[in-house]
Amino acid sequence: MSAIRSEDTEPIQVLVTMHENMNLLDFAGPLEVLTHAQHDINNPETKAFDITFAAPQQEVLTAQGVTLTAHISFKEAHKRLREFDVLVVPGGKDKCMAMVKAEAEPLPLIKDFADLQTADPARERTLLAVDTASLFLAHQGLLQGLAATTHPDFYIKLEKECQAAAARDAGERTDVMEERYVVNNARFDLGENLEENPYVFKKNRKGSNARKGSLARRESNLSKEYLVRRQSMKLGGMRVITSAGAVSGIDASLYLVSALVSHESAQEVARVMQYDWVKGVVVDAIDV
Repeated sequence: MSAIRSEDTEPIQVLVTMHENMNLLDFAGPLEVLTHAQHDINNPETKAFDITFAAPQQEVLTAQGVTLTAHISFKEAHKRLREFDVLVVPGGKDKCMAMVKAEAEPLPLIKDFADLQTADPARERTLLAVDTASLFLAHQGLLQGLAATTHPDFYIKLEKECQAAAARDAGERTDVMEERYVVNNARFDLGENLEENPYVFKKNRKGSNARKGSLARRESNLSKEYLVRRQSMKLGGMRVITSAGAVSGIDASLYLVSALVSHESAQEVARVMQYDWVKGVVVDAIDV
């Protein structure tokens, strides 16, 4: 294993949204994964992610009756949005459609995060929607021309929401897939051995381009040609991940660790959690 460079040990900034009646595991699953991740699996001082919780008020009651405390308000989150590399949005079956109709937070925050990437494609940002949170993305028109998944009970609702957004904006259709998680705008491949590779590519498979440290906030070495190409991509090349049911948020988060930190780190997190990582799919991968 190569030495970990000091610039790669800086924590990646993550913002996690919270809302009333959200699913606790949608929130706790990714949190468990990200808090275990380290740039150097042998050095606990190299934690890979720094996580901030945002909510409409200080305390949020989950669907399971657990009260959680936020670090910042959504108002402050909007002001500080440029600080974050990753936005994680939990779902919640009982209230998600009402939130969509009301266009309540975190829907505006999601849209602002996507707009930041479109305006600044040189920075690597990731949006992870867990469970039914994919409906939030669909309503905001962020899944047009992409592929996505959601909780199996909400496939039809997701398709209808995507169709409505496409009709409203004269946009492209969304490919709703029955997968554990779906990743759009990936930018690397970990090799051709499918037994060892954590990704299953559906289309546009590229040659091996092994990841060498995190690119979050450190993309000044990208060529002008590549930046122009990325700017022309959907959402400025922002990595968009949607996951199926609550537990699949853990799988998607392990993918995120492998993408932004290392495959080794993701495997170590799965080992520590005693979790059997179920792989999803990656579509439209491009070379860095």
